[in-house]
Amino acid sequence: MTSLSASPAWQALLAHSTRFSQRDSRCCDLLNDNKRFSEYSLQHEQLLLDYSKNFCTAETMQLLFCLAQQTQVSAAIEAMFTGKKINITENRAALHTALRIPPTNNPYPEVVTTIQRMADLVHAVHSGEWQGCTGERISDVVNIGIGGSDLGPAMVSEALASYSCSEVKLHFVSNVDPVQLTATLAKLDPARTLFIIASKSFRTLETRENANSARKWFLLAGHGKDDIARHFIAITTNLKAAEEFGINSQNLFPLWDWVGGRFSLWSAIGLSIALAIGMENFRDLLAGAYSMDRHFQSSPLEQNIPVVMALLSIWYTGFFNAHSSAVVPYAQPLRQLPRFLQQLCMESLGKRTAKDGSVIDTNSGEVIWGTEGTNGQHSYFQLLHQGTEFIPVDFIAVAKSAVADELPQHRQLLANCLSQSLALLQGRLHPTDEARSFPGNRPSNTLLLADLTPYNLGSLIALYEHKVYVQSVIWGINAFDQFGVELGKDLSESLYTAFADQAQRESLDPSTKGLMELMLKWGE
Repeated sequence: MTSLSASPAWQALLAHSTRFSQRDSRCCDLLNDNKRFSEYSLQHEQLLLDYSKNFCTAETMQLLFCLAQQTQVSAAIEAMFTGKKINITENRAALHTALRIPPTNNPYPEVVTTIQRMADLVHAVHSGEWQGCTGERISDVVNIGIGGSDLGPAMVSEALASYSCSEVKLHFVSNVDPVQLTATLAKLDPARTLFIIASKSFRTLETRENANSARKWFLLAGHGKDDIARHFIAITTNLKAAEEFGINSQNLFPLWDWVGGRFSLWSAIGLSIALAIGMENFRDLLAGAYSMDRHFQSSPLEQNIPVVMALLSIWYTGFFNAHSSAVVPYAQPLRQLPRFLQQLCMESLGKRTAKDGSVIDTNSGEVIWGTEGTNGQHSYFQLLHQGTEFIPVDFIAVAKSAVADELPQHRQLLANCLSQSLALLQGRLHPTDEARSFPGNRPSNTLLLADLTPYNLGSLIALYEHKVYVQSVIWGINAFDQFGVELGKDLSESLYTAFADQAQRESLDPSTKGLMELMLKWGE
């Protein structure tokens, strides 16, 4: 198999990239073309991508589309949607998109049934039909999970907080550090608290330990084991382990092996989201994602938003030595989006070997980071403007504020978003003082949403999911496994037992042994 870097399309891009590496090449000059915005922006419904502030010309994009064609991106897209086993290492399909198909034409009856069960539970909790063991209404829901069972639901619930439709308060616990769970439970009444244990395997260490502690807290409050059925729900593939925990079989929601954790917020893992914003809004979230699915599957490569974004990322990692990219949402409700995208992108693309077993011979899987604007402008933007690192940026803006009667302040927010992307590209040269010069020539995308609705948020999240998939196809990576996560998990189990076993500590390497013994001494 020809390596990616030796392919004709890659070699053509390599030759072309030298145009943008010349010191006298100013990409801001591209904006002098009045047609630049219309020719380098794409819109799907109420979501627009402006990629006009990138290092690209018509020739660049044509070469990138040739790369996509050479790596058979279109065929790979169709393979995902038709249920081919594209997760080859685990011999599974990756069918998270099936979770978003409307029930009237969804060919997966188990998905339709689960969504309806979620709706029934949400109605029961919101209406007060679901009561705790003392006959009181549920006032608080605690989602216990980690990774995909936490990041997606937590991000979406906060982003759509303005759509909250009940007095039930939502809490998220993920860290095995007991401080987080203890602080959360200290504010709650066991008789009015409902726990959602979200774990695909029901064996994940952090979730298992937090679930056990939550059950202990509940029982120590004077409630019996039979009362657990009114206060614990599980979402898992391991139904047997959940039942052994004490959860009633009627309170178990399935999760299928063809849904990866970082793609699972659309499944029963999203139960916490539905409890926060209501089932109707949750269905709108699914509908927005489904709309982006249709765009991704049916649009030509040249008009396909996830494809264009993926190709630009490939362009910068492969030919400009970009090792990271920043995501900066100029919308406070989206402040957790960069954290969610870290897992989505870095767990999917953080691979050094291709699907054929060869070692990838290009940069791949950049670091994703960022915070909400405008806060980032007063911390790391200095590095973006004048640092030596080449870091492309995704700016995300929402045209309509979620706060009524605050139009002037919201426009200040939007003005900052626009000014930062322009300043990064344009720069400013000082005639006598290099320290006051901004080199510019820093590329960025701007994603603009009309407003932050469940539908538009669903579309935005699905866009990034599909972008990641296209990147994986071009690099030849399996985006749907995560074997790199397993080694640390395996080692932690053996090291845990070593805390209580002197003989086992003696067999450890000097660093681990020394640290562990000091932890034991200082932790007494």
